[in-house]
Amino acid sequence: MNAFIQNRSLHLTVLAGVLTSLIGCSVEPTYERPVASVPPSFKEDTAVTERGTWKTAEPADFNARGQWWKVFADPDLDSLEDQALEANQNLQAAAARVKEARGLNQAARGGLFPSVDGGIGATRQRVSEAAQPDGSPAYQNTMVRSQVGISYEVDLFGRVSSSVHAAEADLQQTEALFHSVQLALQADVAQNYFQIRQLDAQAKVLAEAVTLREKALELVETRFADSEISELDVSRARSELATARSDSMTVSRQRAVAEHSLAVLLGKAPAEFSLSAKPLQAVEVQIPAGLPSALLERRPDIAAAERAMAAANARVGVAKAAFFPSLTLTGSAGFEASTLGNLFNWSNRTFLLGPLAGTALNLPIFDGGRRSGNLASARAKYEEDVANYRQQVLVAFKEVEDNLSDLAILARQTRTQGEAVTSSSRAAEISRTQYMEGAVAYLDVIDAERSVLQAQRAAIDLQAVQALATVNLIRALGGGWSGTSSHTEKLASNR
Repeated sequence: MNAFIQNRSLHLTVLAGVLTSLIGCSVEPTYERPVASVPPSFKEDTAVTERGTWKTAEPADFNARGQWWKVFADPDLDSLEDQALEANQNLQAAAARVKEARGLNQAARGGLFPSVDGGIGATRQRVSEAAQPDGSPAYQNTMVRSQVGISYEVDLFGRVSSSVHAAEADLQQTEALFHSVQLALQADVAQNYFQIRQLDAQAKVLAEAVTLREKALELVETRFADSEISELDVSRARSELATARSDSMTVSRQRAVAEHSLAVLLGKAPAEFSLSAKPLQAVEVQIPAGLPSALLERRPDIAAAERAMAAANARVGVAKAAFFPSLTLTGSAGFEASTLGNLFNWSNRTFLLGPLAGTALNLPIFDGGRRSGNLASARAKYEEDVANYRQQVLVAFKEVEDNLSDLAILARQTRTQGEAVTSSSRAAEISRTQYMEGAVAYLDVIDAERSVLQAQRAAIDLQAVQALATVNLIRALGGGWSGTSSHTEKLASNR
């Protein structure tokens, strides 16, 4: 008897040791971030000597994004950004997705712990005579039960831990996507704002043109009344005035549409929002691009793509663990009695160790290739996410290069266009003087004034493009860091 007990204890000890060693054995592949081609520097990055108010810091995707739009020193823009971060519905939806991912992560982590449940109930049963093996008469009985059950899946080959790793990576991906939505919103607000200011500047120029053409028409009509000129000049002056007024109406219509779009970004109905007119001012902020390698840590969309790879890698581990045995420990304990009053008597206690039906240790034998298919699918998904990550990196580099080249060329183009405005204005002034002296026809005056208006509007458009390119560069670089976290960061952290 002692030998039997010793052998049984030895067997249990060996079994416990084997199970303990298996618990720490995971078949999940070791995750390493795939190598992406990173150039040593940006091709279009020129030496930046004036850093302005731009502040750089140690880049990392999970650092708090600063209020980068303050580099434009525009109080109206600051106010609009705050309103958008407070009430934009797309941002609210992204914050809700983060909360959803946190809930799923919490549910996955629950698999690391035993599940315990309890209950109480009663059954009433009538046993017929046919069911009695010895022909006893039928009888009825009542059984009241109260019990607590426990179930725990031993993480033998890392199936549970791999599921937790996947859920954690999914959560981190969702958080990165939240930052991406937030950055996109901030950039969209700034771009819409500068577009409205561009239209305000266009409206100002056209208003001045309308005033100038009204005065010109009065002058032409006076000269016609004095029989100094023909009616042809009067018709041309009226045509130019009508065209300028029509162009002004077009700009007003475009501004109304742009203002409506900005209202939606702010989470408001268009009827609830209006923005006073203020012509666009030249944006001269210079943004240092930094090193391309830092872009991999600064861009939230790249961080989201990288976390998607990590989640796919963990799910490969889940699919591989399905090929190995699974061990589920179950048990229950409680009381049962024929009456409720006697239910909790110590003599009525009961317990069950192990599953009521089935087995505790399950070994897969044949499933028609389902597990193999799931593993192949998980590996293919990981390969897809690797390709998506590398593509996202390439797109990020392209966006930075595009905006760097735009800003470098625009800096020269705006200066050249300024010279065109000055020259055309001087030409228009000379043509008007010569017309009054009878040296040129009124058509020459019209051509000169059209050139001035065209040059002025082109200059405004270039200033707007320069402002938008500056915003796009900041967005392509992943936003700014100033150590100041906005209240929007708290949206995703609320539980």
